Amino acid sequence: MYGLVNKAVEQMVCRDHGEAVWERIKADAGVDIEAFVSNAPYPDEVTYALVGSASRILGVPAADILRAFGEFWILHTALESYGPMMRSSGRTAKEFLLRLPQFHTHVQLIYPDLKPPEFRCSDVLEDSMLLHYATGRPAGLEPFVEGLVRGIGLMFGTPLQVRLVQDRGQGAAHSTFHISWAAAA
Repeated sequence: MYGLVNKAVEQMVCRDHGEAVWERIKADAGVDIEAFVSNAPYPDEVTYALVGSASRILGVPAADILRAFGEFWILHTALESYGPMMRSSGRTAKEFLLRLPQFHTHVQLIYPDLKPPEFRCSDVLEDSMLLHYATGRPAGLEPFVEGLVRGIGLMFGTPLQVRLVQDRGQGAAHSTFHISWAAAA
């Protein structure tokens, strides 16, 4: 993953728990990198180790950390790093989700070594849709996707309910989320 991801984990932890806790997490994870470079690639294992250590040190399930990080990623990192691209990707949460596959294509122009997940929408209705998520990374990042979707809802002022209905970690070819929101009056 790019350093931007690890920097965002650091920013979230420091904001919520302070720099001393971040340093404990890094030490526990065996990460001796002083500062992550945003546009430099790092092994995925670094990120996984940081999340695992954060879970142990904070006493919070890793899935909850990933959900919180997904929201943080949308509301802070993504808006700060490529805000104009985020804002031009849709006027509503539904529109943004429908354009999510193209969004990653644009991000790859900035980060050419990016290995983004694949997103596809189906069963699109006025107040719900299915979001299909496929990745070459190990199963277990579904809570992060849940957080991303909730963050997208918050970005647009539209609370989104997200429910995992098919889990790649339990043998499915890809994970699928049912996303719903209040229909426009």
